[in-house]
Amino acid sequence: MLGLWIEQSEGAKFWLKVFNELKNRGLNDILIAVVDGLRGFPEAIEAVYPAAQIQTCIVHLIRNSLNLASWKDRKPLAAAIKPIYQAATAEAAAAALEAFASSEWGRKFPTVAAMWQRQWEQVIPFFAYPPEVRRIVYTTNAIESMHMQLRKIVKNRGHFPSDEAASKLLYLALRNIEKDWKMPPITWRQAVNQFAIMFGERFTSAIS
Repeated sequence: MLGLWIEQSEGAKFWLKVFNELKNRGLNDILIAVVDGLRGFPEAIEAVYPAAQIQTCIVHLIRNSLNLASWKDRKPLAAAIKPIYQAATAEAAAAALEAFASSEWGRKFPTVAAMWQRQWEQVIPFFAYPPEVRRIVYTTNAIESMHMQLRKIVKNRGHFPSDEAASKLLYLALRNIEKDWKMPPITWRQAVNQFAIMFGERFTSAIS
């Protein structure tokens, strides 16, 4: 958890301000940024941290794909797109996406293939990662879980007289949530050596 910001709207200008603040506070590098489609978010990261690898959250992409289908079609559609993100290489994934687009389910849901194609440049970094790293960057669920708890608190509270009042409540909520952050995920331990190989001193200097 690096900070708490309250803003009326999100966009590239807001996110640029956030990342400039983080850079000024000492966050000198980002290795991989897993993003979930927030407008202006990737552009702001690239502006402040040009060496960062931008990776679309695969789970969000799957969810967004399934949201385009009815409940009865979701299970077979999920099975149809699985070969794309489970591919061993970027080339195999591109072939799987092409095969899906021309398949029965791809023709029934052309917007799904189009959505993957639009975001492809931020999907393909995933396929260069070894399995240990893929398990780390596959989803932003850990962050989503925290957001869900904060949204529940805000919803239960209702109206806030000021941004300061909202900030105080969220800060106290985060303090309580932090109590459960006792150990890193097991998958992180498995990925450490892979990160060290992939990023060299950019990674090792940060954890030493």
